[in-house]
Amino acid sequence: MTDISVCMITFNNSRTVEKALKSVLPIASEIIVVDSFSTDETYDIVKRYATHCEQRPWPGFREQYNYCVSKAGHEWVLFIDADEELSPALVEEIPLRLEQDKGRIDGYVAHRRTFYLGRWILHGGWVPDSEIRLFRKSRGNFEGGLHANVKVQGVVDELCGFYFHFNYRDIADQIDTINRYSETAAQDMITRGKTFSYVDPILRPPLRFIKEYLIKRGFLDGFPGLVIAVSTMYYVFIKYAKLREREEGLKKGADHGT
Repeated sequence: MTDISVCMITFNNSRTVEKALKSVLPIASEIIVVDSFSTDETYDIVKRYATHCEQRPWPGFREQYNYCVSKAGHEWVLFIDADEELSPALVEEIPLRLEQDKGRIDGYVAHRRTFYLGRWILHGGWVPDSEIRLFRKSRGNFEGGLHANVKVQGVVDELCGFYFHFNYRDIADQIDTINRYSETAAQDMITRGKTFSYVDPILRPPLRFIKEYLIKRGFLDGFPGLVIAVSTMYYVFIKYAKLREREEGLKKGADHGT
């Protein structure tokens, strides 16, 4: 079987990390975990399974992902988040595909299915959900900001099996995550040179709701589908509000400096 380095970054994922690590054991030649100084039991759990684990200050998603991958000792890298699990079908498929394709492929897209508020989400803004997760270390790296993902130089194909996502413990956990991620999103916009416009927080949230709940039929997922659409609308609004807040802070800082 082809050697595979499984890579993961963690922070306060004690609820899900053990199942994530157990799911990759059948195909992992080594497991590399970089933890951002979790304050719960995450790191103690990680140490039971990881070939190499360390704690490192948080530099941002792209930087932490790429640092973790840099520690991999094998050419093939499989990245999995701490709130995900490989399905049995995907565990069986990965080594077979690597053997059958005989090096012709440089990266593989995997499809994700999310379990949220007691049901699998099959519609709305979270569907479809796929990205490159298995790739040659020499041909791929993470790019982007808040939603950094793998870019591969070479041939990319798709895997059939799903990996499963167990993202939020409850709605309160979801709101807390939105508040943290919106901070990063606002900073990303500042970095890209995006400037605040009142049009964005007024029009973009309801348009996003219409797209995800009605056009993409999020209503077919019942109450969870409604919560997803409303929470996404809230996220879009709050990230632009924080962009405005940051712009005002920079302006006051510049005025104070003069």
